[in-house]
Amino acid sequence: MKPTIATNRNHNGYEVESRQRDSPTIVSPAVDLEPEITPIPEPEKPAPPRKKSIALILLGLGIGAITASAFGYHYWQYTSSHQATDNAIVTGHIHQISSKIVGTVAEVLVKDNQLVQPGQLLVKLDPSDYQNKVQQAQAALSSARLQAKAAQANIALAAQTTNGKTTQAQGDVSTAQAAIVTAQATVQEALAGIPAAQAVVQEAIAGISVARSQVAQANANLARAKSDFDRYNTLAQQGAVARQQLDTARAAYDVAQAQQSSANQGVQQAQARLAAAKVGVAKAQSQLAQAQAGITTAQAKLAASRGGLQQATASGQQTAVNRSQYAAAQSEIDRSQVALKDAQLQLSYLNITAPSTGRIGKKTAEVGNRIQIGAPLMVVVDNDYWVVANFKETQLAKMKARQPVEVKLDAIPSHVFRGYVDSISPASGAQFSLLPPDNATGNFTKIVQRIPVKIVLDPQSIKGYDSRIAPGMSAEVTVEIK
Repeated sequence: MKPTIATNRNHNGYEVESRQRDSPTIVSPAVDLEPEITPIPEPEKPAPPRKKSIALILLGLGIGAITASAFGYHYWQYTSSHQATDNAIVTGHIHQISSKIVGTVAEVLVKDNQLVQPGQLLVKLDPSDYQNKVQQAQAALSSARLQAKAAQANIALAAQTTNGKTTQAQGDVSTAQAAIVTAQATVQEALAGIPAAQAVVQEAIAGISVARSQVAQANANLARAKSDFDRYNTLAQQGAVARQQLDTARAAYDVAQAQQSSANQGVQQAQARLAAAKVGVAKAQSQLAQAQAGITTAQAKLAASRGGLQQATASGQQTAVNRSQYAAAQSEIDRSQVALKDAQLQLSYLNITAPSTGRIGKKTAEVGNRIQIGAPLMVVVDNDYWVVANFKETQLAKMKARQPVEVKLDAIPSHVFRGYVDSISPASGAQFSLLPPDNATGNFTKIVQRIPVKIVLDPQSIKGYDSRIAPGMSAEVTVEIK
């Protein structure tokens, strides 16, 4: 059976084809099986609103242009009235805490990062040694007072001397005079020795310069020998040079190393000679001081001998001698009182206190440590902060003191701190470096320099953030220059 194709109409009035299998022909009355269906006309679609869309697009472009122009104008206005940099750090006073005396740490009363107040006790030193010195000074003062009392009592006493005492007193005078002459000669000798010792020091200093020059030359020779050796070694591995040339380069490299070592030893020897020469100068100065002290002692002995001679010559002179002894005892009393005050002052240095309000940092003091004078124990970081902003020199044309400033810290990005320009550095940061640039050779390349500007923060602005701000923090600074 062959399939038949039947044409039907759908509900919209369009004709559609359908395939059916052939079936046996069945004779039926002639009936119209396809009723006539009237097609429904399809509604017309409205035309797209092209003119309205174009108008909206033009309106959006106009609004965008106006917005961009306003933003550009405000941005230009802002940049023309502000200067900004992110090359800035927080700075503050950092007080180095050290001891004025030598001692042993007995107690440490603070911890790292602790807040302290001015005068607060930080470290206590062992008082034993200095208490002993105070007691010794008190004992010396008491002894001097007793001697003064004895001398005062002897003023009323007078004793006659014999011829033997007179002769002995004259001999003492002669001996003291001879001692003075000897001491003066020693002083002259010591004075002559000091220039010689100083000349040795200058010679040693010159030797150090020569030795350092030899070190520099040896370093240059070593660098060149090493370069040659490395090159020949590479060429030898590639088979481009003979083994003998490599050995020669290795030998030259070894010789350069030996020369460098010898030059370094030469510097050390020159420094040792300088130290020895300085010791010689100190020794000569010490000999001079000893000789001068010898003159003083000899003069004192001469004065005492003359006093004894006068005492031996006439008993009436004894009173004057006793009065001299009393005056000497009074001088000893004064000296002992000064020594006692000094010992008491040293004792007061046992308590090390905070110089200002701040927080403790870099604490190295521990109980039992033996510390020297000036040895760092800790630091007190003051709560007085400011910001040093390194502006380009091209940004300083309109910058001056008292201009308002906004500061943002990387550690506290959510808060804007207020302040003002305090002052502008008298020189660029490069000029304050260890090795300032020198373009005297003519190879000059212009580089925009950075000038430090001190920014003082408003106390009300940092209120509540004091404990979170620390020297060394990075900052972004914007200065309003109009």
